[in-house]
Amino acid sequence: MIEYWPLAGILVVIAGFALRFNPLLVVAAAALVTGLLGHMGVVQVISLLGKGFNDNRFVTVVYIVLPVIGLLERFGLQQRARTMIENMRGATVGRLLIAYLAFRQIMAALGLTSVAGHAQTVRPLVAPMAEAAARKQDPNGTEDDIEAVKAMAAATDNVGVFFGEDVFIAIGSILLIQGVLKADGIDIAPIHLSLWAIPTAICAFAIHAFRLWRFDRRLRAAEGPAA
Repeated sequence: MIEYWPLAGILVVIAGFALRFNPLLVVAAAALVTGLLGHMGVVQVISLLGKGFNDNRFVTVVYIVLPVIGLLERFGLQQRARTMIENMRGATVGRLLIAYLAFRQIMAALGLTSVAGHAQTVRPLVAPMAEAAARKQDPNGTEDDIEAVKAMAAATDNVGVFFGEDVFIAIGSILLIQGVLKADGIDIAPIHLSLWAIPTAICAFAIHAFRLWRFDRRLRAAEGPAA
């Protein structure tokens, strides 16, 4: 015989939304009611809720990180970043972005690809700091120059994570490469793919660092003799 009692969780959701209660609490209460009426223990229900949160945490983190970044920007995060660079002697766009490239690539090589990124670091920190360094180097720089600096900051993040993550043995790209090669009869251990990714990462760092150095020289040249 089919039991309809677990469907009472639907009524909890309807009643909670109708009374304008907190949606998160309503859904959690509905899940708890459904589980208990389905002859599950409280610990088992909470365990399933925790597993669901952990398995899908990449969705939840977005809703946590973005408001935090928004609040930090509202209370002057970008201005503080610009002020710090303006007060640093010898700070240039090239030096700043080369340091960030090294940091991003090393973190990605350790599997920490989410430590930095366009939303977390480039927009609120790296780009404003690079912009401040550019204006310090060339106070008469145009808006096109500033946009080029922002684009270079974003590109630096892309290069760092793209060529750094393949050094980490458990990254999805390494497993994908292994699967494609294995389908063609070439059986290579993931550790070997990761090791061969190290020279590529070093070359990518050297090439992009050289590009940043040239970009820095171009900004210095634009500054003119009066600088």
